Parts: sequence; C-alpha cells; structure tokens
Amino acid sequence: MTGITKGFFGALANDGVDFDLQWGEVHALLGENGAGKSTLCSILAGLYHPDGGEININGRPVELRSPHAALEHGVGMVYQHFRLVDRFTVAENIALGHPDATFLSRSKDLEKQVEHLSSKYNMPVPADAGVWQLSVGEEQRVEILKLLHRGVQILILDEPTAVLTPQEARNLFRTIRSMAEEGRAIIFVSHKLDEVMEVSDRVTVLRDGKKVGTLPTSEADPASLARMMVGRDLEMPARREGVPGEPVLTVSGLTADGDRGFEAVRNVDLEVRAGQIMGVAGVSGNGQRELAEALTGLRPVKAGQVFLGGVDITRSSVLDRIKLGLGFVPEDRLGTGLAKGLPLAKNLSLKSYRAPPLSTGPVISKRAVDQRADELIQRFDIRGTRPGLPVSLLSGGNLQRAILAREISGGPKAMVAAAPTRGLDVAATEAIRTLLLEERDKGAAILMISEDLEEVLALSDEIVVLYEGRIIGRLRPDQADPEVMGLMMAGREVDLS
Repeated sequence: MTGITKGFFGALANDGVDFDLQWGEVHALLGENGAGKSTLCSILAGLYHPDGGEININGRPVELRSPHAALEHGVGMVYQHFRLVDRFTVAENIALGHPDATFLSRSKDLEKQVEHLSSKYNMPVPADAGVWQLSVGEEQRVEILKLLHRGVQILILDEPTAVLTPQEARNLFRTIRSMAEEGRAIIFVSHKLDEVMEVSDRVTVLRDGKKVGTLPTSEADPASLARMMVGRDLEMPARREGVPGEPVLTVSGLTADGDRGFEAVRNVDLEVRAGQIMGVAGVSGNGQRELAEALTGLRPVKAGQVFLGGVDITRSSVLDRIKLGLGFVPEDRLGTGLAKGLPLAKNLSLKSYRAPPLSTGPVISKRAVDQRADELIQRFDIRGTRPGLPVSLLSGGNLQRAILAREISGGPKAMVAAAPTRGLDVAATEAIRTLLLEERDKGAAILMISEDLEEVLALSDEIVVLYEGRIIGRLRPDQADPEVMGLMMAGREVDLS
C-alpha cells in the first residue's frame, strides 16, 4: 500500500500511509484508537476505497472496490464490530457467499465442515447455533473461521486473543505462526504489546493517520512501541487496594437460562461491597453475558435473588434498577450500550432525560441536553465529536468513554462493567482503568466481567472465575497467578490452600 489517503467529514483518517506486507510474515499494526488502523485495513479489505494511493499484490496494482473483490484476491478481515447475520446459524454464516455453497447445500454437510475447521484451528463454536445465541467472543471465532473457510491468503486479525486464556492465546499464536509458515501473510492488530512482541515479525505504528515507522519486532520493546503510539511515556495505573465497605450488590443462588434454553448461569453467589472491584474472569461463552444481563434486568432470572442496597431487585424492571443506582457498561458498545444512529449528545442523556434540568414534564430541553453533553465531553475527554455526527463513527476508545461518562455521571451505587477495555489501545485502556478505580474510590461497588486476565489481575480487589456458568474458584489478589487462573478458566479446579 503506497501513499494511501482517506478522509471522512473533512478529516483525514489516513494521510499518505505506506505499508508493505510480505508473504510468510506476521506484521503487527499498532496505534491509538482513531489513529487510522481500521481505515487502512478496511481499504485493503475492500470496504473503503482510498481517495489517493495505490495497492499492489504480488507486484501488480489492484482495484479492491468491494469486500468481494478483496476476497477474490485472497484478502479477508475480521472486523472489530462483527459482520454476521444474527438469524443464520454458525454454519450458514460461514458458508454465506462461498462460491461452492448453494441454496440447496445440506445444513448437516455445512455443519460437518465447520466442525472440522473449528477442530483444526482449535476454535470451538457450536455449528448449529444461531449467531444471535452466541457471546461476542464466539462471534469473533466465527468470523475467523469464515475467512479460513474461504481460503484467504492475506488475513487481517483485529484483537484475535481478546477472549482467550493465556494457554489458548499461546495455542492461537502457534496457529498463526503455522499459517505464516504455510505462506500466508497476516496483519495482526492488537493493543496488547506483549502479544505483539511474541507473535509478530515486524511492527508498523500509526499516529494521527500517519505512519510513524516500521521496525523488526526484535528491535522493539513494549515501552518504545507505546511511546511511538502516543508520543509520550505511558504508565498504567499503579495497583492500589480498595477499602471495602458494606455490601451493595448481593447475588444468591442466581440461575438463568441462555438463549438456547440451557442454564447459562448456575447457582452463582456474589457479594460486591462499596469501594470494591470484584473481577469475574473466564473465557468468553461461559455465562458472562448472561450473568450481566440477569443482574441488569435484560434477562429473566430462573432462580435465586439479586439485592441492590438491601432492596430485592430480582424481578425489577431495567428502569427501576437504574433509579435505584445500578449502572451498566455492556460488552457490546454499539449494539447494547449506545444508540448508534443518534448523535453523542442524545446518547449521553439516555438515562437522565426524564428529570430536570434536561426536561420539564414531557418537554426535553435541547439546550440543556447539549450543555450537559459539552460538560461530559470535556470531563471525560471524548474526542472526535461534532454536532449531529452519529455516535457510531467514533473510535472504540471514545465509544467506551461515552458509555462510562453517561453511567458515572449518574452517581451509581453499583456498576456492572463487562469487557470495559476490550479492543482499546494502551492510552484508552489507561484512561478507562483510571476512571473505574476513581469510581471505586468514591464508594461504588463494581462488578467487572473481563476475559482479559491481565486486566482482572490489575484492577480487582477480589476475583472469581466463571466456568460453564458456575463459579469454579475465588481468589484474593495475593493468590492470583496467571498460569493458575488460566487453568481455572479452562475448567480445572485448583487447590489454593
């Protein structure tokens, strides 16, 4: 890719970017959210057409004017926001658009192909399940398997390890390396600098739409890469213990069914105190999404009880839980957390428009909504905004800041935060983690559900491990060891005595 330029709404997302990819290599692409990584990859994948520049594959210029054209040239991408048909099964999604699949293709044959593929690449996913029944992590696996089924030779992976245990991540790295050894070229987009150091051959860094540099991974280190990304030295918030107070969010014997009719959450007991972050660790698809939805009123509770500040909210509506002081940061930012077609100001008022100063009776004050939005944009450093711009056009880090701005500004007693930094760069991750710690220190009880083991270890005052919907272990921070927790996340019961 030579001199790639692409602009949106008068702002350059890519500004004369050069990027070269070699057969048989894993090339990491780094940069802050909004640095232009996704735009550059989307141009290569045929979703966007560049305003300027040229793409060459095997020394020949190509016009990739659509994802279909890119696939014909062997290029495929797994996007941060997935592109699957919810009502189709996993097998149907993987076969969708494949030149060898027809309307009359037998579903059982498709499922067998998917099962073989998922087994070969160690990416388990139920072939006969509807995509709408899957967790975010399982959807990501479907996207990867879909491209492998199409036989792509240039594979673009965006945060492929976000939902894996350390052991599974290493298995995936071996798969990625073996694909490179087979001759494929792989672009590895990740915000985990240790992963980049482990799996990649070269690294290219973008900042503010421009290429900062490319260097062999062997000549880099995490500190220098972070400095290239943000233009300054970065330090994650130092670990500091919370001072737990009285119980705020209490869960007793909670059981809830998943979308497929089976129990996804099984007899869960939790007690989150004021001024405490309780981390829930686990591989995606082990009941985390269902647990969060049962606590926040988005999923019926089959058995057990949920208390907020001593009030039984087991059967309460979502609105009643909000009024009682329960905040929610969902893992699906655009699907559940925000109304993607609305501008930022309206999204920031979604939980507060019913009361003064935003409304008087049935009349909402646009001036008050805009004024409050301006205050939150400044306070939470939400970037890339402009009046009327749909919130879906913001970067992942700014989407997450927007959700946290809305939830935190409401002064919650308790907050359920699911995958709070999934897919975010190191600078955005630093900011989001700082916000969560500050909210904890103000006295909020935070239940943080995350597949990122490093995040759980860095922020939690107490840790539980969820496996197949039940709590398989409880740990204090001084007991937490990545290898031990990885084993527990894979279903092994470990004696911590």
